[in-house]
Amino acid sequence: MTTSDELKLVPNWKFLFSHPAHLLAFGFGSGLARQAPGTFGTMVAFPIYWYLAPRLSDALFLLVLIWAFAIGVWVCDITGKALGAADYGGMVWDEIVAMLLVLFFTPPGWEWSLLAFVLFRFFDIVKPPPIRHFDSNWHGGLGVMFDDLLAAGYALLCLAIVKSILL
Repeated sequence: MTTSDELKLVPNWKFLFSHPAHLLAFGFGSGLARQAPGTFGTMVAFPIYWYLAPRLSDALFLLVLIWAFAIGVWVCDITGKALGAADYGGMVWDEIVAMLLVLFFTPPGWEWSLLAFVLFRFFDIVKPPPIRHFDSNWHGGLGVMFDDLLAAGYALLCLAIVKSILL
């Protein structure tokens, strides 16, 4: 991740509205949070999920996730280049898409959703192998998006283990 000291410009609302890719990459502004933008970005996934899940079939929801991932590669690449930082912490579309994937497979109930959130944030922050490898070595939009997909996988694996023990 790149700090604001290393950027071509410091992102703000004017920057976000200068191109639709920037607004999306910054999670509709949640990535502008001064502290823990990834956590704020992850929280944006909840209202999106609550809106989409009851309205879409499972197959259509998964297609939307694939589309959102592909769009994320593009918007994070454009925004990273504009900022001069391939993986700036305020670009949170990757967290949003990955958390949407986690929520899709999370059992119903606020307790499961909270556990899913905590697990995803843990793996996204700690970056156990091979997440750290891909985060360090894959650059551009695909690199930004891919490591969060792996963190989502770890979170889902842990949720499945907890579910098998409790249910």
